Amino acid sequence: MDSEGAERYRIEGYLPKDWFRARLQMARARVLFMHKKFADAQQIYADVANLYGTLAVAAEAIYFRDVCKYKATNDHTSLGTAATELAEKFPNDEWRLKSLPWAHE
Repeated sequence: MDSEGAERYRIEGYLPKDWFRARLQMARARVLFMHKKFADAQQIYADVANLYGTLAVAAEAIYFRDVCKYKATNDHTSLGTAATELAEKFPNDEWRLKSLPWAHE
């Protein structure tokens, strides 16, 4: 929940410690994103992508990392970077599918 009590991210069920930590960071980033603190959210998403790169959550972090960059700068080319990285690292992930409109193919 954010400071106004609005739910911004939900985790259901048991997760191992590293997965849980990654999801907590994603929740923090989501709150910042929803409050338009894009640079702060982008940094957390980047950290999750780097620290938890072998977990499925990394694909979502890459996606939102570059969405934050776009929202902060209005530079749409950052979205293509996410599409390329997701295609390389997570070719079968749903976040890669969501990035397809940004792909420079």
